[in-house]
Amino acid sequence: MTWHAAIDWLQRAGTPHVLATQVTSAGSTPREPGAHMVITLDAIFDTLGGGTFEWQTIQAARDYLQQQRYGFHLEAFSLGGRSGQCCGGFVNILLEVFPGAEANIAIFGAGHVGQEIVKLSAPLPWRLTLHDSRTEILSELHQQPRLTCHALRDVSRNVAQLPPHTHVLILTHSHDEDYALIAELIQRDDLASIGLIGSDSKWASFSGRLIRAGYTAEKIQRVRCPIGRHLGHKPSNKTPYAIALSVVSELLCLTDIPPAQETRGLPSQALRPVFNVPPTTMS
Repeated sequence: MTWHAAIDWLQRAGTPHVLATQVTSAGSTPREPGAHMVITLDAIFDTLGGGTFEWQTIQAARDYLQQQRYGFHLEAFSLGGRSGQCCGGFVNILLEVFPGAEANIAIFGAGHVGQEIVKLSAPLPWRLTLHDSRTEILSELHQQPRLTCHALRDVSRNVAQLPPHTHVLILTHSHDEDYALIAELIQRDDLASIGLIGSDSKWASFSGRLIRAGYTAEKIQRVRCPIGRHLGHKPSNKTPYAIALSVVSELLCLTDIPPAQETRGLPSQALRPVFNVPPTTMS
């Protein structure tokens, strides 16, 4: 796959990735300025020419991905010094680190409400997984970018496979399945949020069962039920679309978290020597 096809595919899938671009070169170098490659945590697409310097570029890109240091980073390579190559040239590589999807949303239940949530979420920068034990329903659903369907055959396994910081919604067709999911989910401290569809009486029944099963109040209180009541009132419109609209609106509030760092591009002092620009002409 070429680098530009990889960029399109990864951004549609919401996968974190790095675009590495050779921006300057001096002397003998494997490729010329304008060469690109794309790097993810487990794949690479296209090439900057190979050799130790390319391997070091890949390592630097993956370090930024693992540290979630999104934005622009400039890497300099002397092809004989840092890279251990014998070309004798010099290159600057610009790494553009993209976060991919802004949030992971796991929906357990592919019924009417779950399907409406998927439709309403389509334009948003979220990666969705849809889980259901009724595989015939999953097979009928139209696949969209950033949506993956999973058969719910083993609750423990499906929950264990969720990425950290996932926002989880439980709205299956079965109260027993809902309860089993809640009991597994509250044992994971690394999930962003846990929401359950249902009435106040349903949650009173569930929380009572969880207390009797020995779960702590701290774990039980992590569950948000009913979902979609973030505005402080109980909506009267209970159609699947209206419920989904409330839930997606609630998720927008939950996922609207300022980034850990503000990235506003490379500092000018880093760019001046790269492009041989005198300090007086760039501010």
